[in-house]
Amino acid sequence: MGIQHVKPGDIERTSMRIITQELDERGIHLSEDPAMRAVILRAIHTSADFEYAETLRFTGNGPQAGVRYFSMRNAGLAGDSPARSKIIVTDTNMALTGISKRAMEKLDVRAVCYMADPGIASAAKEEGITRARASMEYAGKNHPHAVFVSGNAPTALISLSEQIRSGLRPALVVGVPVGFVNVVESKEMLLAACEECQVPAIIAMGRKGGSNVAAAIVNALLYTAAGWLDPDNRG
Repeated sequence: MGIQHVKPGDIERTSMRIITQELDERGIHLSEDPAMRAVILRAIHTSADFEYAETLRFTGNGPQAGVRYFSMRNAGLAGDSPARSKIIVTDTNMALTGISKRAMEKLDVRAVCYMADPGIASAAKEEGITRARASMEYAGKNHPHAVFVSGNAPTALISLSEQIRSGLRPALVVGVPVGFVNVVESKEMLLAACEECQVPAIIAMGRKGGSNVAAAIVNALLYTAAGWLDPDNRG
């Protein structure tokens, strides 16, 4: 097969068509729900790993909850309260960088990462915990209704699981860290906490994940909320 020179939008549409076709050939038929479908397709699109069609788990209608949250008007959340504006909290600046700034601007969403904050580093050292855990504890107190996104740190998921059991109610948790130490266990812990407390979540079970997958999942939700699933609509 020769190299195909096509426009960026055509490349994306062709890629999604190839992914869908290959899933069909594997006997995997995606949900007709646009948000859930977009999450699975974009996770595969960014990784070329078809296992995400089977390992992604959802609680509390996670994809739909994320789209509803991003679609809301900030004024409808809690007036001018910063704690109730639409916020995404990530566990790495890499995930933060990968989230579409144009989509966030269109939907009036703000994204933050506290991992490099000197105060977080100081608190983590003083308490003898990871910066990821310290940053999620800080975010849980200051942005209790945010979308929390982890693509790297299992300790972030452990912190979120404990906070959820203690009353934290995020709009959504995206838990897709990658690795070999405490990764599987932290995802299982988060899944159990979110199921029991009815918190919306999107979790990639097993070892696979990463900041790129985390950003891709968030972008799927943002694009769905913005009406941008078709790349031509993004301008």
